[in-house]
Amino acid sequence: MTVLATSSMNEGSGSAALAHPLSDDLVELIAERFRALAEPTRIKLLDRLRGGEATVLELTVLVGTTQQNASKHLNLLRRAGIVARRKQGNHVYYRIADETVYAICETVCSSLQTSSTRPIIKAR
Repeated sequence: MTVLATSSMNEGSGSAALAHPLSDDLVELIAERFRALAEPTRIKLLDRLRGGEATVLELTVLVGTTQQNASKHLNLLRRAGIVARRKQGNHVYYRIADETVYAICETVCSSLQTSSTRPIIKAR
């Protein structure tokens, strides 16, 4: 039996209702998205891109990693459809391609702040 359900987060957002149980293909896509987010450096890169597009070099400085490491993570995020890039001369600029990633992060952060027994370290 397939049930159409709308989560309370989707109400009023114009999102289509999902059929439950989820199809195997959709479950794999969801898992792929979560795997792409499941690394601290990638979360830092996404957080830095909130301010707008940036080059790999700029992101390297902001995140405190090597250019090779930042490029590796940005390419994974690009393949997952979370970030996009454009080339201008010798520079490659990255930006957020799917802004819903911030809603996911906000939901997780909110949940951690309200229910976690681990202390949340506030931004400096």
